Amino acid sequence: MALVAKTRPVLVVCGKITNEVLSFLVFCLLDILDLVLCYVYKVADFIMEAEWRPCYCSSAKGAITSGGGKILVSERGESKVVSLSSSKLMLEEVSDTLYMRPSLVSEVSRSTVKRLKLDNRATAVPFYSPSKVRRSGRSTFTINSTIVEMLQGRVSVGRPVPQWSDCDCRHCTSWSSRGRKTLFIRAAGVKDKAREDVLFIHGFISSSQFWTETLFPNFSDSAKATYRFLAIDLLGFGRSPKPNDSLYTLREHLEMIEQSVLEPYKVNSFHIVAHSLGCILALALAVKHPGSIKSLTLLAPPYYQVPKGAQATQYVMRRLAPRRVWPPIAFGASLVCWYEHITRTACLVICKNHRFWESLTKLVTRNRIRTFLFDVFFSHTHNSAWHTLHNVICGAAGKLDTYLDAVNDLLKCEVTIFHGKDDELIPVECSYNVQRRIPRAHVKVIENKDHITIVVGRQKAFAGELEEIWRRCSS
Repeated sequence: MALVAKTRPVLVVCGKITNEVLSFLVFCLLDILDLVLCYVYKVADFIMEAEWRPCYCSSAKGAITSGGGKILVSERGESKVVSLSSSKLMLEEVSDTLYMRPSLVSEVSRSTVKRLKLDNRATAVPFYSPSKVRRSGRSTFTINSTIVEMLQGRVSVGRPVPQWSDCDCRHCTSWSSRGRKTLFIRAAGVKDKAREDVLFIHGFISSSQFWTETLFPNFSDSAKATYRFLAIDLLGFGRSPKPNDSLYTLREHLEMIEQSVLEPYKVNSFHIVAHSLGCILALALAVKHPGSIKSLTLLAPPYYQVPKGAQATQYVMRRLAPRRVWPPIAFGASLVCWYEHITRTACLVICKNHRFWESLTKLVTRNRIRTFLFDVFFSHTHNSAWHTLHNVICGAAGKLDTYLDAVNDLLKCEVTIFHGKDDELIPVECSYNVQRRIPRAHVKVIENKDHITIVVGRQKAFAGELEEIWRRCSS
């Protein structure tokens, strides 16, 4: 036992070094692969759709000025797009992580050069010249004109639905046959004159089935006779609209929830239950409608405390996707966050051919397992997933402090947070970070549960916990 105790630290260090070296090699290769795929898709898009489709691979260089439909980006703060003429969309919500994702090699090279410069400065004698003093005033930097053209094109020109690389089956395009482009809603419980409503918001690459297949069948009869349950498919996911000309910003997601749920269902007072990405939308919705929220239940909220002076969007992207091959969930998150064309390839192989994969799963398992988790994973497009990830999860990083402070100051509702202790995607510290901003929030850490099994596998117990929260708030 003593020998094992002595060798364990050595093995841990060796494992970390191996992970670092292997991760560097793997992600260097992925950087090259993504660059190659960039040109492959440019040619494929031109052949299939008779147009060159720009992407976010252009570097953030080149001097352009504001006006004439061009984008101006502030150097101070978050370095986000602040204006685009001839557009009704407020593009300050476009996250800079879309077009500022340096390769691993360039980051290592930049950090090495910076370290050498610091060493040289430490040994050099300082010399000041009036001509070298930087004049005060607002400074700006700009982004490549290719990105300007792409954003203008996405906003002003409607793209055909679907793209050649998206699925065009009836399930995926059912929204296009509806007269009004609204979110797909699954309602249960009381149909008319419900005493209270409960809004369920799913997480990233998921759908309303995450709730309807787990919680809805396990609510008690008294709860079904008291509440109206409204589970939504977010914009771009499930059976909701997946427009190719959308940038899937936080504003767009909120407006779709309001015009699809709050207005037509006449929801005035409601509880919110949200998971992962949905927690960001839940907080924004609560701040926008502070007098309507009865309770706020958050599951694994992705809230990282950003160090002072750091760019919030970039910091969150690196925490969420650390570009490591281990653990596997970190590797998957890194692929999704960093590589636009590799993830498009994954969607082309998986989502476009989801009917084949669903049939294969049922054949292999002899239809002995419920495949709703596969269904929700396949029900999106690359455009919707890519932009939602960057513009909501990363893009809202600088706003969450304000949202949480507003919930703490303006709302008096009960705030409950659930988190799986074994969650390797969103660490438990994120929930405690929320509690620091909202001291009255109650954090419940569930042993031996991760990002998904915090609900799946304990749905009956969780349904009972939710009912207790609602009952307590109502009384």
